Amino acid sequence: MEFGLLYEWQMPSGVSREDESRHFHEMFEQIKLAEEVGFKTLFSVEHHFLESFSHASAPEVLLTWAAANTTRMRIGHGVRLLPYPYNHPIRAAEQAATLDLLSQGRLEFGTGRSATLPELGGFGINPAETREMWRESLELILKAWQNPVVEHEGKYFKQAPRTLVPKPLQQPHPPLWMSCTSPESHEIAGALGLGLLSFTLALDVQEVASRIAKYRERIKTADPIGAVANDQTAVFVMAHCAETNELARERARAGVMQYQHDQIELLVSLIPELKDNSSYDYYQRFVGVDYDKFTYDYLENKEMVLVGDPERCVKLAKKYEEIGVDRLLLFVQYKDMPHEHTMDAIRLFGKEVLPAFG
Repeated sequence: MEFGLLYEWQMPSGVSREDESRHFHEMFEQIKLAEEVGFKTLFSVEHHFLESFSHASAPEVLLTWAAANTTRMRIGHGVRLLPYPYNHPIRAAEQAATLDLLSQGRLEFGTGRSATLPELGGFGINPAETREMWRESLELILKAWQNPVVEHEGKYFKQAPRTLVPKPLQQPHPPLWMSCTSPESHEIAGALGLGLLSFTLALDVQEVASRIAKYRERIKTADPIGAVANDQTAVFVMAHCAETNELARERARAGVMQYQHDQIELLVSLIPELKDNSSYDYYQRFVGVDYDKFTYDYLENKEMVLVGDPERCVKLAKKYEEIGVDRLLLFVQYKDMPHEHTMDAIRLFGKEVLPAFG
Protein backbone atom coordinates (compact mmCIF):
# COMPACT_ATOMS: atom_id res chain seq x y z
CA MET A 1 0.00 0.00 0.00
CA GLU A 2 1.27 3.44 -0.94
CA PHE A 3 0.65 6.66 0.96
CA GLY A 4 -0.48 9.95 -0.51
CA LEU A 5 -1.86 13.28 0.64
CA LEU A 6 -5.24 14.82 -0.11
CA TYR A 7 -5.42 18.61 0.15
CA GLU A 8 -8.51 20.75 0.63
CA TRP A 9 -6.23 23.80 0.92
CA GLN A 10 -7.89 24.90 4.15
CA MET A 11 -7.40 28.30 5.77
CA PRO A 12 -8.82 30.07 8.81
CA SER A 13 -11.99 32.09 8.31
CA GLY A 14 -11.44 35.74 7.45
CA VAL A 15 -7.85 35.20 6.36
CA SER A 16 -6.16 38.28 4.91
CA ARG A 17 -4.83 38.22 1.36
CA GLU A 18 -1.27 38.35 2.66
CA ASP A 19 -1.89 35.42 4.99
CA GLU A 20 -3.71 33.54 2.23
CA SER A 21 -0.53 33.72 0.16
CA ARG A 22 1.54 32.62 3.15
CA HIS A 23 -0.72 29.65 3.83
CA PHE A 24 -0.45 28.49 0.23
CA HIS A 25 3.34 28.61 0.40
CA GLU A 26 3.36 26.77 3.71
CA MET A 27 1.30 24.00 2.14
CA PHE A 28 3.83 23.67 -0.66
CA GLU A 29 6.56 23.34 1.98
CA GLN A 30 4.51 20.45 3.39
CA ILE A 31 4.19 18.85 -0.03
CA LYS A 32 7.91 19.10 -0.75
CA LEU A 33 8.67 17.52 2.62
CA ALA A 34 6.12 14.77 1.94
CA GLU A 35 7.91 13.81 -1.26
CA GLU A 36 11.25 13.78 0.54
CA VAL A 37 10.00 11.39 3.24
CA GLY A 38 8.30 8.95 0.87
CA PHE A 39 4.73 9.99 0.07
CA LYS A 40 3.92 8.90 -3.49
CA THR A 41 0.87 10.93 -4.47
CA LEU A 42 -0.71 14.35 -4.03
CA PHE A 43 -4.41 14.76 -4.78
CA SER A 44 -6.24 18.09 -4.78
CA VAL A 45 -9.96 18.68 -4.46
CA GLU A 46 -11.87 21.36 -6.37
CA HIS A 47 -14.29 23.59 -4.46
CA HIS A 48 -15.88 26.98 -5.05
CA PHE A 49 -17.37 29.64 -2.76
CA LEU A 50 -16.45 27.72 0.44
CA GLU A 51 -14.36 30.37 2.20
CA SER A 52 -14.13 28.64 5.57
CA PHE A 53 -13.63 25.14 4.12
CA SER A 54 -11.51 25.08 0.96
CA HIS A 55 -9.49 27.50 -1.15
CA ALA A 56 -9.10 25.02 -4.01
CA SER A 57 -11.05 26.86 -6.67
CA ALA A 58 -8.19 26.61 -9.20
CA PRO A 59 -6.74 23.10 -8.76
CA GLU A 60 -5.14 23.19 -12.20
CA VAL A 61 -2.94 26.05 -10.93
CA LEU A 62 -2.25 24.48 -7.54
CA LEU A 63 -1.31 21.13 -9.05
CA THR A 64 0.90 22.73 -11.70
CA TRP A 65 2.76 24.60 -8.96
CA ALA A 66 3.02 21.35 -6.98
CA ALA A 67 4.41 19.56 -10.04
CA ALA A 68 7.01 22.29 -10.48
CA ASN A 69 8.13 21.87 -6.87
CA THR A 70 8.36 18.05 -6.92
CA THR A 71 10.00 15.48 -9.16
CA ARG A 72 8.54 12.07 -8.29
CA MET A 73 5.10 12.43 -6.69
CA ARG A 74 2.09 11.56 -8.80
CA ILE A 75 -0.09 14.68 -9.19
CA GLY A 76 -3.81 14.01 -8.99
CA HIS A 77 -7.10 15.77 -9.54
CA GLY A 78 -9.19 14.47 -6.71
CA VAL A 79 -11.33 15.62 -8.39
CA ARG A 80 -11.89 17.82 -11.45
CA LEU A 81 -15.55 18.87 -11.44
CA LEU A 82 -17.05 18.08 -14.83
CA PRO A 83 -20.63 19.37 -14.74
CA TYR A 84 -20.72 22.55 -16.82
CA PRO A 85 -20.21 25.46 -16.22
CA TYR A 86 -17.75 24.37 -13.54
CA ASN A 87 -15.39 23.34 -16.33
CA HIS A 88 -16.00 22.95 -20.05
CA PRO A 89 -14.71 19.50 -21.05
CA ILE A 90 -12.46 20.85 -23.81
CA ARG A 91 -10.82 23.32 -21.42
CA ALA A 92 -10.47 20.58 -18.79
CA ALA A 93 -8.85 18.33 -21.41
CA GLU A 94 -6.42 21.06 -22.48
CA GLN A 95 -5.41 21.97 -18.95
CA ALA A 96 -4.95 18.36 -17.82
CA ALA A 97 -2.90 17.49 -20.92
CA THR A 98 -0.66 20.50 -20.35
CA LEU A 99 -0.11 19.49 -16.72
CA ASP A 100 0.72 15.93 -17.78
CA LEU A 101 3.35 17.24 -20.20
CA LEU A 102 4.86 19.67 -17.70
CA SER A 103 5.02 17.01 -14.97
CA GLN A 104 6.56 14.51 -17.41
CA GLY A 105 3.66 12.10 -17.21
CA ARG A 106 2.78 12.25 -13.50
CA LEU A 107 -0.91 13.21 -13.79
CA GLU A 108 -3.72 11.18 -12.23
CA PHE A 109 -7.09 12.38 -13.60
CA GLY A 110 -9.92 12.01 -11.11
CA THR A 111 -13.34 13.43 -11.88
CA GLY A 112 -16.60 14.03 -10.06
CA ARG A 113 -19.82 15.99 -10.09
CA SER A 114 -19.97 18.00 -6.82
CA ALA A 115 -22.41 17.66 -3.97
CA THR A 116 -23.03 20.98 -2.23
CA LEU A 117 -25.78 23.54 -2.70
CA PRO A 118 -23.51 26.62 -2.42
CA GLU A 119 -21.38 25.36 -5.31
CA LEU A 120 -24.04 23.88 -7.59
CA GLY A 121 -26.36 26.82 -6.97
CA GLY A 122 -23.55 29.32 -7.46
CA PHE A 123 -23.02 27.98 -10.99
CA GLY A 124 -26.72 27.41 -11.71
CA ILE A 125 -26.33 23.63 -12.09
CA ASN A 126 -29.33 21.31 -11.66
CA PRO A 127 -28.27 18.59 -9.16
CA ALA A 128 -30.48 16.01 -10.91
CA GLU A 129 -28.50 16.38 -14.15
CA THR A 130 -24.97 16.18 -12.83
CA ARG A 131 -24.39 12.45 -13.32
CA GLU A 132 -25.41 12.53 -16.98
CA MET A 133 -23.42 15.69 -17.56
CA TRP A 134 -20.35 14.27 -15.79
CA ARG A 135 -20.39 11.16 -17.96
CA GLU A 136 -20.83 13.00 -21.26
CA SER A 137 -18.11 15.46 -20.31
CA LEU A 138 -15.66 12.66 -19.50
CA GLU A 139 -16.48 10.93 -22.79
CA LEU A 140 -15.73 14.15 -24.67
CA ILE A 141 -12.43 14.61 -22.82
CA LEU A 142 -11.36 11.10 -23.77
CA LYS A 143 -12.29 11.69 -27.41
CA ALA A 144 -10.22 14.88 -27.40
CA TRP A 145 -7.18 13.12 -25.92
CA GLN A 146 -7.24 10.03 -28.12
CA ASN A 147 -8.38 11.17 -31.57
CA PRO A 148 -6.59 13.35 -34.14
CA VAL A 149 -9.81 15.34 -34.50
CA VAL A 150 -12.46 15.64 -31.81
CA GLU A 151 -16.12 15.91 -32.78
CA HIS A 152 -19.14 15.45 -30.55
CA GLU A 153 -22.91 15.83 -30.62
CA GLY A 154 -24.59 15.07 -27.30
CA LYS A 155 -27.29 16.16 -24.89
CA TYR A 156 -25.15 18.75 -23.12
CA PHE A 157 -22.21 19.42 -25.44
CA LYS A 158 -21.71 19.99 -29.15
CA GLN A 159 -18.16 20.13 -30.46
CA ALA A 160 -17.37 21.07 -34.05
CA PRO A 161 -14.46 19.11 -35.57
CA ARG A 162 -11.22 20.45 -34.12
CA THR A 163 -7.74 19.24 -33.15
CA LEU A 164 -7.05 19.39 -29.42
CA VAL A 165 -3.64 20.84 -28.53
CA PRO A 166 -1.81 19.64 -26.53
CA LYS A 167 -2.47 15.99 -25.82
CA PRO A 168 -1.24 14.24 -22.67
CA LEU A 169 2.15 12.56 -22.50
CA GLN A 170 0.77 9.36 -20.97
CA GLN A 171 -0.78 7.07 -23.55
CA PRO A 172 -3.51 6.23 -24.21
CA HIS A 173 -4.36 8.73 -21.45
CA PRO A 174 -3.58 9.45 -17.77
CA PRO A 175 -5.07 7.04 -15.21
CA LEU A 176 -8.75 7.79 -14.67
CA TRP A 177 -10.42 7.96 -11.25
CA MET A 178 -13.92 8.67 -9.93
CA SER A 179 -14.94 10.29 -6.66
CA CYS A 180 -17.31 8.01 -4.72
CA THR A 181 -19.33 8.55 -1.56
CA SER A 182 -22.33 6.21 -1.77
CA PRO A 183 -22.26 2.40 -2.11
CA GLU A 184 -23.95 2.91 -5.48
CA SER A 185 -21.18 5.14 -6.80
CA HIS A 186 -18.52 2.58 -5.80
CA GLU A 187 -20.22 0.10 -8.12
CA ILE A 188 -20.56 2.68 -10.91
CA ALA A 189 -16.81 3.33 -10.76
CA GLY A 190 -16.20 -0.39 -11.12
CA ALA A 191 -18.65 -0.72 -14.01
CA LEU A 192 -16.86 2.05 -15.93
CA GLY A 193 -13.36 0.77 -15.18
CA LEU A 194 -12.42 3.86 -13.17
CA GLY A 195 -10.05 3.99 -10.24
CA LEU A 196 -11.88 4.29 -6.93
CA LEU A 197 -11.48 7.50 -4.91
CA SER A 198 -13.49 6.57 -1.83
CA PHE A 199 -14.19 9.86 -0.11
CA THR A 200 -17.02 8.90 2.25
CA LEU A 201 -17.02 10.65 5.60
CA ALA A 202 -16.88 8.82 8.95
CA LEU A 203 -16.98 5.16 7.98
CA ASP A 204 -15.36 2.39 9.95
CA VAL A 205 -12.89 0.09 8.20
CA GLN A 206 -15.38 -2.75 7.83
CA GLU A 207 -17.83 -0.57 5.93
CA VAL A 208 -14.99 0.67 3.73
CA ALA A 209 -14.09 -3.00 3.14
CA SER A 210 -17.67 -3.74 2.07
CA ARG A 211 -17.65 -0.92 -0.46
CA ILE A 212 -14.26 -1.88 -1.86
CA ALA A 213 -15.53 -5.44 -2.27
CA LYS A 214 -18.50 -4.16 -4.29
CA TYR A 215 -16.09 -2.19 -6.46
CA ARG A 216 -13.73 -5.15 -6.93
CA GLU A 217 -16.58 -7.44 -7.93
CA ARG A 218 -18.07 -4.96 -10.39
CA ILE A 219 -14.81 -4.06 -12.13
CA LYS A 220 -14.36 -7.73 -13.10
CA THR A 221 -17.04 -7.21 -15.77
CA ALA A 222 -16.33 -3.54 -16.49
CA ASP A 223 -17.00 -1.87 -19.80
CA PRO A 224 -14.27 0.78 -19.43
CA ILE A 225 -15.19 4.30 -20.40
CA GLY A 226 -11.50 4.89 -21.16
CA ALA A 227 -9.14 2.95 -23.37
CA VAL A 228 -7.94 0.93 -20.37
CA ALA A 229 -9.35 0.17 -16.93
CA ASN A 230 -7.75 1.53 -13.77
CA ASP A 231 -8.43 -1.03 -11.05
CA GLN A 232 -6.76 0.82 -8.18
CA THR A 233 -8.45 1.84 -4.95
CA ALA A 234 -7.66 4.96 -2.94
CA VAL A 235 -9.26 5.80 0.40
CA PHE A 236 -9.32 9.15 2.20
CA VAL A 237 -8.77 9.32 5.96
CA MET A 238 -8.19 12.17 8.41
CA ALA A 239 -4.78 11.76 10.00
CA HIS A 240 -2.18 13.14 12.37
CA CYS A 241 0.93 11.57 13.90
CA ALA A 242 2.80 12.79 16.97
CA GLU A 243 5.27 11.36 19.47
CA THR A 244 2.50 10.22 21.83
CA ASN A 245 -1.16 9.33 21.43
CA GLU A 246 -2.06 12.10 23.86
CA LEU A 247 -0.20 14.76 21.90
CA ALA A 248 -1.62 13.56 18.57
CA ARG A 249 -5.13 13.68 19.97
CA GLU A 250 -4.58 17.14 21.49
CA ARG A 251 -3.29 18.55 18.20
CA ALA A 252 -5.80 16.89 15.88
CA ARG A 253 -9.06 16.90 17.80
CA ALA A 254 -10.30 20.39 16.93
CA GLY A 255 -9.38 20.11 13.27
CA VAL A 256 -10.94 16.68 12.87
CA MET A 257 -14.21 17.71 14.46
CA GLN A 258 -14.44 20.98 12.56
CA TYR A 259 -13.87 19.12 9.30
CA GLN A 260 -16.54 16.54 10.18
CA HIS A 261 -19.20 19.12 10.93
CA ASP A 262 -18.30 21.31 7.95
CA GLN A 263 -18.59 18.35 5.59
CA ILE A 264 -21.90 17.11 6.95
CA GLU A 265 -23.44 20.58 6.85
CA LEU A 266 -22.33 21.01 3.24
CA LEU A 267 -23.74 17.64 2.24
CA VAL A 268 -27.12 18.04 3.91
CA SER A 269 -27.48 21.56 2.45
CA LEU A 270 -28.37 19.95 -0.86
CA ILE A 271 -31.21 17.75 0.36
CA PRO A 272 -34.07 20.32 0.18
CA GLU A 273 -33.21 20.95 -3.48
CA LEU A 274 -33.39 17.32 -4.57
CA LYS A 275 -36.00 16.13 -7.03
CA ASP A 276 -37.64 12.71 -6.90
CA ASN A 277 -35.46 9.97 -8.34
CA SER A 278 -32.42 12.24 -8.29
CA SER A 279 -29.11 10.47 -8.46
CA TYR A 280 -28.29 12.27 -5.21
CA ASP A 281 -31.03 10.53 -3.22
CA TYR A 282 -28.44 8.69 -1.17
CA TYR A 283 -27.76 11.87 0.80
CA GLN A 284 -31.07 11.21 2.48
CA ARG A 285 -29.07 8.99 4.82
CA PHE A 286 -27.71 12.15 6.44
CA VAL A 287 -31.20 13.29 7.45
CA GLY A 288 -31.70 12.90 11.15
CA VAL A 289 -28.02 12.46 11.93
CA ASP A 290 -27.47 12.91 15.63
CA TYR A 291 -24.67 15.45 15.58
CA ASP A 292 -23.94 14.76 19.24
CA LYS A 293 -22.97 11.25 18.18
CA PHE A 294 -20.00 12.55 16.22
CA THR A 295 -17.72 13.23 19.13
CA TYR A 296 -14.00 12.75 18.79
CA ASP A 297 -14.19 9.79 21.18
CA TYR A 298 -16.75 8.12 18.91
CA LEU A 299 -14.58 8.57 15.82
CA GLU A 300 -11.45 7.41 17.64
CA ASN A 301 -13.10 4.35 19.20
CA LYS A 302 -14.58 3.34 15.84
CA GLU A 303 -11.12 3.82 14.28
CA MET A 304 -12.53 6.28 11.72
CA VAL A 305 -9.49 8.56 12.02
CA LEU A 306 -5.80 7.71 11.74
CA VAL A 307 -4.49 9.71 14.67
CA GLY A 308 -1.90 8.66 17.21
CA ASP A 309 1.70 7.85 17.84
CA PRO A 310 3.64 5.98 15.12
CA GLU A 311 2.79 2.56 16.55
CA ARG A 312 -0.94 3.31 16.58
CA CYS A 313 -0.81 4.86 13.09
CA VAL A 314 0.91 1.77 11.69
CA LYS A 315 -1.67 -0.49 13.35
CA LEU A 316 -4.59 1.51 11.94
CA ALA A 317 -3.08 1.83 8.46
CA LYS A 318 -2.43 -1.93 8.32
CA LYS A 319 -6.18 -2.46 8.57
CA TYR A 320 -6.65 -0.51 5.35
CA GLU A 321 -3.92 -2.52 3.68
CA GLU A 322 -5.61 -5.75 4.77
CA ILE A 323 -8.89 -4.82 3.06
CA GLY A 324 -7.19 -4.15 -0.26
CA VAL A 325 -6.55 -0.40 -0.30
CA ASP A 326 -3.84 0.45 -2.85
CA ARG A 327 -3.34 4.08 -1.83
CA LEU A 328 -4.16 5.59 1.54
CA LEU A 329 -4.71 9.32 1.13
CA LEU A 330 -4.03 11.18 4.36
CA PHE A 331 -5.70 14.49 5.16
CA VAL A 332 -3.19 16.23 7.41
CA GLN A 333 -3.65 19.97 6.77
CA TYR A 334 -6.39 21.42 8.99
CA LYS A 335 -7.33 25.08 8.77
CA ASP A 336 -6.53 25.96 12.39
CA MET A 337 -3.56 23.62 12.85
CA PRO A 338 -0.17 25.39 13.05
CA HIS A 339 2.03 24.76 10.03
CA GLU A 340 4.76 23.38 12.29
CA HIS A 341 2.43 20.69 13.65
CA THR A 342 1.53 19.57 10.13
CA MET A 343 5.22 19.45 9.20
CA ASP A 344 5.96 17.43 12.34
CA ALA A 345 3.24 14.94 11.43
CA ILE A 346 4.43 14.50 7.84
CA ARG A 347 8.00 14.05 9.03
CA LEU A 348 6.97 11.43 11.60
CA PHE A 349 4.78 9.56 9.12
CA GLY A 350 7.77 9.38 6.79
CA LYS A 351 10.25 8.28 9.44
CA GLU A 352 8.16 5.81 11.47
CA VAL A 353 5.00 4.81 9.57
CA LEU A 354 5.67 4.55 5.84
CA PRO A 355 8.69 2.24 6.27
CA ALA A 356 6.37 -0.38 7.81
CA PHE A 357 4.72 -0.75 4.40
CA GLY A 358 7.78 -1.61 2.32
